[in-house]
Order: sequence, then structure tokens, then C-alpha cells
Amino acid sequence: MAFMEFSKNKKILIIVHQETSTPGRIGMMLRAMGFALDIRRPCLGDALPETMDEHAGAVVFGGPMSANDPEPWIKSEIDWIGVPLKERKPFLGVCLGAQMLAKHLGGTVGGHAEERVEIGYYPIYPVNGGDGINDWPQQVYQWHRESFTLPREAKLFARGEHFENQAFRYGPAAYGIQFHPEVTREQIQSWLETDGFNEGVDVERIAARTDELIDEWNRIGTALCEGFLETAAAPVPSAR
Repeated sequence: MAFMEFSKNKKILIIVHQETSTPGRIGMMLRAMGFALDIRRPCLGDALPETMDEHAGAVVFGGPMSANDPEPWIKSEIDWIGVPLKERKPFLGVCLGAQMLAKHLGGTVGGHAEERVEIGYYPIYPVNGGDGINDWPQQVYQWHRESFTLPREAKLFARGEHFENQAFRYGPAAYGIQFHPEVTREQIQSWLETDGFNEGVDVERIAARTDELIDEWNRIGTALCEGFLETAAAPVPSAR
């Protein structure tokens, strides 16, 4: 795959939202492609760059907080998303990262009207051609209680049963995905064991489903990551 191979810059900005968070499979793929990862945690005081001149792209991951929380760093991070968008650098938001992208673009973030959550494996349905990404799985791994409305001028290309908006594209190279193609088996197990968000969730059932699906999910998750990243890699002229 050739994610951002056109760029001479070999550093990717990675934004995570807990001290122990990692970029999972996406990070492993980027390193295998020769990219260095510039990992930053705004929640712990790390600054974000004023321009993307030193980065070939950015990936914003999930976390237990809400895009609606009042902490100043959350608003600052949402506002910062305008930097890669303005410079038309590839941007991928995963779960909370997708919600932040949607909110930056004028969408709203909130819980389900029936107070549903999605934790574990849920069906997903590509729409509008799935944005050209092949080999969509029948189910994806989810871990969220909030989702987003589709921003104006964004294109939806995957939907779910309980939370309609699961994946969208905005402009030439910005993506938001609600589910978690980056998760490894170790991450799934860690979240089930340590995250307070799993209260009331059938942890044993999810663990059993992981045993059943992990090989397929590893294959499909990797294909999805490669598809998103490669599609975002199409060179676009700078808007600056």
C-alpha cells in the first residue's frame, strides 16, 4: 500500500486520549510503511502543531470522554482539526476522533434516543459504494455510547442499525469512522478488563465472540485500515 507515499514527509501525527492508549493496528501499519509516529496526548498537556508542514497526515483516536465535555483541551482539539482540513492533509478520526471531526464541521454529538450503546460486534452496511473500499466485513467492533449527525457536505459510506452514521468522508482526504478497525486482540481484552464503560455489558460473550472472529477481524480490519489510508493518500493541491 502507498499511504501518503507522494509526500516526502515521513511523520504522522497520532492523537490519543489516555496515558496508556496506543494506535493499535493503524500504528503498526504506518510503522511498517516507514512512517515515524509523533504521538501526542492533548489531555495531558501536549501541544498540537500550528501547521502540518512537518507531518504527512493525522489520525485522531478514541477515548472515554465526550466531544461535548467542558474541558478546555477538548474544545481546543476540536478547533485544531481545522489545521489539517485547511491544508488538505489526510485526516482520519476514529470513534471520538470521528465525533470531534463531525462537531468541527457543524454536526452534533450525542447519545442514542433510546439510550442504546454499542460495545462488541455489530453489523455494518456500506452505502454509496462504500467509498470504493472493498472487502467490507459483516460486523465491526464497536465501543461507544455517543455518535454524530452527518455534517453538511459530508458523504456517508457506511451505516449501522442502531447508530446510523458509521463512516463518512469530507472533502478530498478527511474521514470519520465510528467503529474500531485499529483494535488488536490485546486491546479488546484490555478494554473489557479495565474500562468502566463496560458496566452492564456481557464481557464473557464479547470475549467468546472475539475468539470466534479474531482471525477474520484481523484480516478485514487490516484491509479496512489499508483502504482508508490508501484512499486518503490521493495527492491533493494545498489550499494555502
